Amino acid sequence: MIRDNLAHLMATINNNSQFTGLILLSGVDKPGITQSLFNVLAPFSITVIDIEQVIISQRLILTVLISLNPAHEKAIEADLMECAQALDVDIATLFSTKDGSTISIKKDLIHVVILSSKLTPKAVAGVASAITNAGANIERITRTASSPITAIELIISGTNQSAISTALAPVAVAQSIDIAVQPGGMSRFAKKLVQLDVDSTLITQEVIELLAAKAGVGDEVVSITQAAMRGELDFEHSLRARVALLKGLPESVIAEVQSEITLTPGASVLIRTLQGLGHAVSVVSGGFIDVIEPLISQLGIVHFRANKLEIVDGLLTGRVEGPIIDRAAKAQALRDFAALESVTLEQTVAIGDGANDLDMIALAGLGIAFNAKPAVKAAADSSVSSPYLDSVLYLLGIPREAIEE
Repeated sequence: MIRDNLAHLMATINNNSQFTGLILLSGVDKPGITQSLFNVLAPFSITVIDIEQVIISQRLILTVLISLNPAHEKAIEADLMECAQALDVDIATLFSTKDGSTISIKKDLIHVVILSSKLTPKAVAGVASAITNAGANIERITRTASSPITAIELIISGTNQSAISTALAPVAVAQSIDIAVQPGGMSRFAKKLVQLDVDSTLITQEVIELLAAKAGVGDEVVSITQAAMRGELDFEHSLRARVALLKGLPESVIAEVQSEITLTPGASVLIRTLQGLGHAVSVVSGGFIDVIEPLISQLGIVHFRANKLEIVDGLLTGRVEGPIIDRAAKAQALRDFAALESVTLEQTVAIGDGANDLDMIALAGLGIAFNAKPAVKAAADSSVSSPYLDSVLYLLGIPREAIEE
């Protein structure tokens, strides 16, 4: 009986363990290296468990994890050394017996994306330290963009989105970098609705200020805007007060302002890429549809909401038609457009820069503050501090190569 139990135990151990070899190849990249390495391994009874290759500044790093017959270890190692000499590369090997149960697909991984115009070692060290202190582990690091900003994506395990977001928030501030934290899994690649604010987000200007300049009331409009920013006026009252100053302005100035507005750098790339990948894009604005409608049409955006100037006999009346598109209305638009596109709120993205965007940023699955004031950045899940709107694509896991394609 004892002999039978021992035999059963040994069989269990053998079934749950395997002899593995870790192969690390490094050297100057050139065609045929991967082919040559696997041609060396091909004659042996080997199973490839894992493989990863990366090229940095023409330097190749290739790692392969294999399971093999222990009796073949010396022969494989000798053949690999000959291969290294023939290819003029370095090959290191590590053979060991491992518990087979440890080689498995890890679940509940978290994606951390770092954006910076000048990424420093101190910033990377700060991120790594925060991850370690949170009890998490970095599984993989890849660069998804290098120009005009650097985007680095880390895949980590052993934590949850809330905990790692809390741990990384002070690092982003201290190191002046942008950090986004998102769950992994298939949801990362699901269809999304991306909703953008217009003034100082989709475009570089504030439409109300352009109109005010035409009416010669620029200073008065700025004064009312500042009062609203101080909390002395809510958005609806401040908008109505500013529009009132435009009374008597000829309708023709709308066309003049349309010719003056400019897209934020990267805006058309962002929208074109999202649409090309099957995502939906919507636009909401506390400004005026009268001015931005041609631009929205040009960009192929079908979901939009904005305020409407009242015009009678070719003149602006100083009033707005219909309900005001304020922060609550922007959040409602996100709900409505998501429903029209059959997208859950968890799969929505809201991008804005001002207090008027706070409700939709809070409601969205991912809220992004674009070159925003500190209060908006503090409320958002992530922020973009570069002037390029297409940087948002990196936060969504879309690499530069896919954008350029």
